[in-house]
Amino acid sequence: MDSLQNFLRTRRSIRRFKPDPVPDSVIRDILHTATFAPSAHNRQPWRFVVLTNSRRKEHLSGAMAEEFQRDLEKDKLPHDEIRKRVNRSRERIEGAPAVVVLCVDMSEMDQYPDTRRRKAEYLIAAQSVANAGMLLLLAAHAEGVGGVWVCSPLFAQEIVQKALNISGTWEPQAMFLLGYPDESPKARERKPLAEVVKFI
Repeated sequence: MDSLQNFLRTRRSIRRFKPDPVPDSVIRDILHTATFAPSAHNRQPWRFVVLTNSRRKEHLSGAMAEEFQRDLEKDKLPHDEIRKRVNRSRERIEGAPAVVVLCVDMSEMDQYPDTRRRKAEYLIAAQSVANAGMLLLLAAHAEGVGGVWVCSPLFAQEIVQKALNISGTWEPQAMFLLGYPDESPKARERKPLAEVVKFI
């Protein structure tokens, strides 16, 4: 049991990857494991879009870069800083051997006439998808594959849908950059349990 706890605690966010491709069979195993996450009503509202082709990744990163630049210009950041951030974003996406865009699909979730329950239903679907995302990262870690969670698709959902040519019911929630690690980051400090836990 201690070895499993240690395994779980050694997962890191990996942003630098070796150029080696991740075999499709490994990606499929990782995604299969991710689908064993718990979900509200067991509806399994997660959807995955996998990109390993360089041109597809470039197309996605280019489309997202335009939206990212527009947002940063609204924030009135200096031009050089905008260019730096946009280029870094593109390099991360295009440099990852595999990119997985994680979406939520509400089409099989319960429908309610009131706003309060519709909001709650969306939240539990999003939480279900987040569970799958965390399991995806742990499954990748088990395969010796590094990964990092990126939230940028939330800020450009329609752009991502169009770039990927996916159904409008597949709402992008996150993106995972995957590959064999080319870095070994140290664990970042965690808040003590006394600050985040209350036993009652």
